Amino acid sequence: MGIASYFIKNRWLYAFLVPGMLYLLVFKYIPMFGIVIAFKDFSLTKGIWASDWIGFDNFAYLFKSRDFYQVLRNSVLLSLYQIVWGFPAPIVLALMLNEVRRMLFKRVVQTVLYLPHFISWVVLTGMIVNFLSPSTGVVNMLVGAFGGEPISFLQEPAYFRTIIVSAEIWKDLGWGTIIYLAAMTGVDPTLYESAKMDGASRFQQIRHVTIPGIASTIVVLLVLRAGSILDNGFEQVFLLYNPLTYVVADVFETYTYRIGLVDGRLSFATAVGLFKGAVGFVLIVVANRTARLLGKQLW
Repeated sequence: MGIASYFIKNRWLYAFLVPGMLYLLVFKYIPMFGIVIAFKDFSLTKGIWASDWIGFDNFAYLFKSRDFYQVLRNSVLLSLYQIVWGFPAPIVLALMLNEVRRMLFKRVVQTVLYLPHFISWVVLTGMIVNFLSPSTGVVNMLVGAFGGEPISFLQEPAYFRTIIVSAEIWKDLGWGTIIYLAAMTGVDPTLYESAKMDGASRFQQIRHVTIPGIASTIVVLLVLRAGSILDNGFEQVFLLYNPLTYVVADVFETYTYRIGLVDGRLSFATAVGLFKGAVGFVLIVVANRTARLLGKQLW
């Protein structure tokens, strides 16, 4: 069968690819030509191509800026906290739910845990502000009931990362759990039967059958998460941070927004975004190769 005949035979399958490919082309690849702004003194009146070239001046200024290192530290630390605490959470919960034998209870729990995924960050941050309010918040009411003084959680840098990471875990826990539960359905049931015949306990079956069965899914998701280690999300941070918490809350997304759209320094903001994208590309390549080399030896 020739290439032309193959495409004709599977034309409807490729037709389904067209909307996704158009989306990637229009919103992902064509805008990449705009990175040339990072190497120019961009002027809205002159346009992209007529603006003056300044080479790597924006990057030189970026690496000399104290704000850059603060933003880099905040972005990396926030992502590491999310990986350390947030990445294992859906795995543990999926393993627990997989051991539940009452299907009704299992489905109800899955539904309840999955619902927060559909709550927008605008609504969720409003809930957080209300819960943590120093005057009317439920949390501070409990603190007062035990004789403590009200705490302005959202104005204290020490609490910001804990609040953000906890909110993200609560919001995305159900989604991650469903992914791992779906992966567990692909584990061969005969492996569990063989383990039982060998006298394996439930914990040993989890350790030697279930976890190795979903190891590839864990590795893939970990690689994707490692590649986006500088991506902390814009909405949740922007809606919760304030000048009092900039020292721990300011990440690349909010920093780029302020210097690009608020201050109008579009060239410098593009340089920041290009640096972030380059680091993300390197990280995901390294993580992918590391996973290929060590993935088979993990379990």
